[in-house]
Amino acid sequence: MPRILLINVVFSLFVFMSAARIYVLPRVNASSLQWIAPPILLLHAMRHLGLLFLAPGVTLPGLPPQFAYPAALGDLLSAVLAMIALFVLRASPTKAIPWLWLFSIVGTIDFISSITLANIFGAAPYLSAAYWIPSFWVPMLITGHVILWVQLFRLRSSSSAARSPEAISAHAR
Repeated sequence: MPRILLINVVFSLFVFMSAARIYVLPRVNASSLQWIAPPILLLHAMRHLGLLFLAPGVTLPGLPPQFAYPAALGDLLSAVLAMIALFVLRASPTKAIPWLWLFSIVGTIDFISSITLANIFGAAPYLSAAYWIPSFWVPMLITGHVILWVQLFRLRSSSSAARSPEAISAHAR
């Protein structure tokens, strides 16, 4: 990854994670998934823009297809899963939990895979107009994933705690 892109990615990630830490995470708890997930899912639904990696004229000729196709299709799959999770969340919050986990797992793996493939195959010099995707969108969306992961693990912990023998006996008193 060229240094300028690396600086842009790291600094953007720092800015977005700082904003999340200051403004979002202190205001969320395990019960606020219905409040925090929809805007994150809507932003992730815009990952269909990853298809730009396959659009002629957006990237330079020579963008490695070993990066472009998995990144574009992984982004599209993540966008579709985000919309499904959003619609299920609006209809039945409890039924949305598996969809939120699936979206979070697939979306996170897609980012890890795309970043790895971009480095292995030297995609950065060919990004051209798509440069803003890894320098702005990816750090912002990674931050969204972190917030959802925190929420999902808090929810899992609170539901596990609610099923613990101590919680059950305390509730019975």
